[in-house]
Amino acid sequence: MPLQPMAEVFGFRIDDMSSEAQRHRLNRLCPFNNRVPSCTKDKANDPLGVCSIYHGVQTAITCPVRFRQDWLIASDAAEFIFPAGVKWTSLTEIRLTDGYGKSAGNIDVILVAYDDEGHIIDFGALEVQGVYISGNIRRPFAAYMDNPEQNSHMQWAGQRDYPRADYLSSSRKRLAPQLIYKGGILHSWRRKMAVAIDSGFFAELPVLPQVVAEQADVAWLIYDLQHNRDTNRYQLVKTETVYTQFTPALQLITTALPGVETDFLRLLQRKLDEKQLGIAVAPDVTSLLDVFTPGESFEE
Repeated sequence: MPLQPMAEVFGFRIDDMSSEAQRHRLNRLCPFNNRVPSCTKDKANDPLGVCSIYHGVQTAITCPVRFRQDWLIASDAAEFIFPAGVKWTSLTEIRLTDGYGKSAGNIDVILVAYDDEGHIIDFGALEVQGVYISGNIRRPFAAYMDNPEQNSHMQWAGQRDYPRADYLSSSRKRLAPQLIYKGGILHSWRRKMAVAIDSGFFAELPVLPQVVAEQADVAWLIYDLQHNRDTNRYQLVKTETVYTQFTPALQLITTALPGVETDFLRLLQRKLDEKQLGIAVAPDVTSLLDVFTPGESFEE
């Protein structure tokens, strides 16, 4: 079990002291096809270059750009969206608007198929979702960057706000709203959609009803980071594709698993008793803004 949370910093394992790894750390470079050569996560002028963290003995991808290694996600999505042999290319960060002209957000990657004259004949979407981090990842990152060689095996366990993968918040506060708004528009246009996530994230979702690829309008592309001992680097590898239909999958992801009603009644009774006794009680209020506003997020 690692004694600190970080699996990769600026694209390399933190124990990698090769000249290439040192060059990326020194210049804050991203090796995974970011929109610019540098890492831009969290702050462009002071990037938080943590690509992935440890989640038990597994890794959790925390930066969506990390999924762009070798553009495997694009070719995997195109295989689902288009028939074999179609010419296609990808466009990144395309704004999607609703029927009122309001932004529904940017689509991570749009795949477009085109004919011999360069006219678009089909398109589909690829959404990429890293995992949020609960706790504070910048503190161990800053400690490591202060002296990577000395601190590559630092002890961080037991520190306050130890960083952990927060799959529940990632699903409720990021993935679900994206499926509702952007996915809903694409579904109304009868366009296919692929979602790239890591296996730890997918394991935390409800069990989705699967269909064969020909009947699906959503493909869940599931990846893991596998350690290549020869290069001492992590390689993005697709481990599974799960095919679903949009509406049944969305209903399951956005429907909360109900708790025990009697527990809620006990809480209500306690609050009522406190009120009747004149005890000041602070209201328990969670606004809709709270529900759809991420906590600590380190996406680009």
